[in-house]
Amino acid sequence: MLAFGKKPLSDLTEREVLALAIANEEEDSRIYQEFADVAAEGFPASAEMFRAMAEEEREHRARLFELFRSRFGENLPPIRREDVRGFMSRRPVWLTRNLSPEAMREEAALMEIQAANFYDKAASQALDTRVRELFLHLAEVERGHRKKADALEGEHLTPEHLADEAATRHRQFVLTYVQPGLAGLIDGSVSTLAPLFAAAFATQSNWETFLVGLAASVGAGISMGITEAMSDDGIISGRGSPVVRGIVCGLMTCLGGLGHTLPYLVPSSWPNGFWIATTLAGIIVAIELVAISWIRTKYMDTPFLRSVFQVVVGGVLVLLAGIVIGGS
Repeated sequence: MLAFGKKPLSDLTEREVLALAIANEEEDSRIYQEFADVAAEGFPASAEMFRAMAEEEREHRARLFELFRSRFGENLPPIRREDVRGFMSRRPVWLTRNLSPEAMREEAALMEIQAANFYDKAASQALDTRVRELFLHLAEVERGHRKKADALEGEHLTPEHLADEAATRHRQFVLTYVQPGLAGLIDGSVSTLAPLFAAAFATQSNWETFLVGLAASVGAGISMGITEAMSDDGIISGRGSPVVRGIVCGLMTCLGGLGHTLPYLVPSSWPNGFWIATTLAGIIVAIELVAISWIRTKYMDTPFLRSVFQVVVGGVLVLLAGIVIGGS
């Protein structure tokens, strides 16, 4: 609806203000219930807090409706928040489903603050004394919600619960992003070494070597991405969205291969152009292998030296295979 077709806040009647407040409490309760449902699987303490907040909103809606019924009867007027110019809006629920528990709690706090500030502003604009008093009352109620939410957070989110939720988030991050990304980086960095250096030593042409490396990197990225996405839907394993994992794995595979392919953009016409490109590629390979070892140490608790040994041995074997085959 266009702005000029909306009703100004200052023109609202007491009956319409109450009806909008009732609708707002109902919508907020649904948002908090959605937060609870989303958090239930991995974050039970946060889920309990949001359930309690949803129940608080439902109880307040019921009290507001009793007030409305005692003064204006059973029927709520057909007015919606989008019919009122400047009325507060909420973010669509489907945009909040992938939020972390901390982000959900921040969103809930912001909702209550926005509501209290809105009612304060509306009170300052109201021309009718009774409407102004009602807006001020609603602002106080929203501030009461904020205090209640703080109390519920302290009740349900003990340090032990917060530590458990932090561990769950870390595990989910590793399963959804780190493991697929690491698998892709290893595959892209190691498996493309043989075709790349075989082409380099067979052709002694930087451009042709670059094309081989580019094709190997892109092809491996597509293949690994599809494999990761199709191998596990994440429902039983809890590893998260197969689409996200496939994209992460595919991109990291492609990146791992392109890293040591890009040096072959050095023109062969440069003095010692081939050896410059090959030396740069070798340095980048070493950086990639150390990066892989660091990631395994940080997220997989693998001792760094052991990880370096395992990764370097595998990488050197593949590299030598490519050099031998290309130079034969």
